[in-house]
Amino acid sequence: MNEITIDLYSDTQTRPTPGMREAIAQAPVGDEQRDEDPSVDRLCSMACELLGKEAAVFLPSGTMCNEIAILVHCGPGDEIIADRTAHIINAEGGGPAIFAGALVRPLSGPRGVYSAEQVAEAVREESRYAPTTALISVEQTSNGGGGTVWPLAAIEAVAEVARKNGIPMHMDGARLMNAVVASGVPARDFAKSFDSVWFDLSKGLGCPVGGVLAGSAEFIKQAWQWKQRMGGAMRQAGIVAAACVYALENNVERMADDHANARLLADRLAAVPGIAVEPETVETNIVFFDVEGTGMTAADIYQALLERGVRIGRSGPFRMRALTHLDVDRASVEAAADAVGEVVGKHAGGATGKDPR
Repeated sequence: MNEITIDLYSDTQTRPTPGMREAIAQAPVGDEQRDEDPSVDRLCSMACELLGKEAAVFLPSGTMCNEIAILVHCGPGDEIIADRTAHIINAEGGGPAIFAGALVRPLSGPRGVYSAEQVAEAVREESRYAPTTALISVEQTSNGGGGTVWPLAAIEAVAEVARKNGIPMHMDGARLMNAVVASGVPARDFAKSFDSVWFDLSKGLGCPVGGVLAGSAEFIKQAWQWKQRMGGAMRQAGIVAAACVYALENNVERMADDHANARLLADRLAAVPGIAVEPETVETNIVFFDVEGTGMTAADIYQALLERGVRIGRSGPFRMRALTHLDVDRASVEAAADAVGEVVGKHAGGATGKDPR
């Protein structure tokens, strides 16, 4: 395999910038477990202010944020409502069932956004025979939905159903800041309806690791106990938290460039014969496209692109996923689209015996 020079596999592929590395090197540190790490404390304070919550806890990963939140909200036999594309269903190794003993009831919303009416229908009536609906989860943005931003009005409508039924709300905010930049809605407005919310620092914000989970003081007290049980105390974690502080101060507004590059990529891919993509649905930094019309599989194209130093993810036999981020500029996006066109064109030329030029 050639060296990967353009990596669109995920926005987790970013590497710390020189400024972030300098912040890491200069970070004041202490024992995070004893609330003595100044950098961690500063990050958690920033998160509380950003999200409008009482308290926060710094965790190694977004998956741990989700699983700890579920452990606080749910017990064995409880049920969580989420979209069928949700990360907690598809990408956390069955964590809700393993750790909390909870089920997840999937709804099917357009591009990952289900409706208040669907929630109202899915909430269980109290019965000795049925699981208890214990949590409603929203993923912002919807990864599996193609980076879709949950509109604030849709969140508020779902929250109204939740309140009527006494059900807590949890936001998987892995790409919350993408939603903020794309929509212009402040993070605290998106977070207002939720009992727990977290955002990731290791995706579009460019940090090497970390997520911050926030909620009420009592919620975070319980979350901290689960963090301890799961081995999450990190001692002098300011080394990592300083990178997160730097990201919040420097890497948020620039996400608009990622969104523009994603739309550019979708527009360019739409011009490749056999590629099916809907550029008008690209709201943030995620582009899904279908390659069945090319006569190639996603695996075929993936491998051929690797030979050209380009990596784009696969999410099915004919479905591919590309994510833009701070390590990929406009020229790289254009080069990646050209590479896809070359791969598809070469295959078409070989299949027909004609020169693809």
